[in-house]
Amino acid sequence: MAIHPTAIVDRAAQIESDVTIGAYAIVEGPVKIGAGTRVWPHAYLSGDTTLGRDCEVHMHAVIGHVPQDRHFEGAPSRVVLGDRNVIREHATIHRGSQPGSVTEIGNDNLIMAGAHVAHNGRVGNRVILANGVLLAGHATVMDGAMLSGHVLVHQFARVGDLAMVSGAARVSKDVPPYVVAEGSSLVRAMNVVGMRRAGFSSEVRDLITRAYRILYRDSRSQQEAWAQIADLGKDRPEIAKILDFLRSSKRGVCWQKRRSAEAEAPLE
Repeated sequence: MAIHPTAIVDRAAQIESDVTIGAYAIVEGPVKIGAGTRVWPHAYLSGDTTLGRDCEVHMHAVIGHVPQDRHFEGAPSRVVLGDRNVIREHATIHRGSQPGSVTEIGNDNLIMAGAHVAHNGRVGNRVILANGVLLAGHATVMDGAMLSGHVLVHQFARVGDLAMVSGAARVSKDVPPYVVAEGSSLVRAMNVVGMRRAGFSSEVRDLITRAYRILYRDSRSQQEAWAQIADLGKDRPEIAKILDFLRSSKRGVCWQKRRSAEAEAPLE
């Protein structure tokens, strides 16, 4: 274990033998740090916080501090991070607000400088939160999503699998899986590049595009649209994921961005 002599490490912390902790870093309370993890100088970890294996916590990042919630009364709560997460400079991840609750980060995520994951947030696997992204309390970002710089996500809002949100967007409604969103909760196009990189075949990409054409372009009720989407491929997990996301939405899903007749058609 390589702990710099100026670092302050609580005796209650549980730290694997090959963890590196840099100068002036603070590990306060029963923090658990997995094998191969590096905590850079001046980082701050506190409370009932768990970091998995091979994570990186960069300078002045804060993980596990008390939530910014007026209803918080000091009850025990947690932060849990999986393996191979990179938390860059000045990023903040706060613990849950309600007694026994948790803020949870999965595996292989990149949380860039100045990003914030508020209390009770959920971040899946292989997610990128670019510089200055702000997730409000109870927000959820699902696997493979990419949020560009300074995106704002409203409390309880969700961003679906492999969705991409353009820079400085304001997300107050749920962003469905596999789309590109921008502006104020508007869907602009399909995330074709993201799906291709994830190994989706052209057949699957076409099927997903057809599903969203039904949802956004055809004139029919919500229930009729869902039934039509289900008929596209009842045995396809990608279609099942879309339907599950739509049916479980509590805030409603993003609208389609309207363009002039001369503009390139969205969802192509």
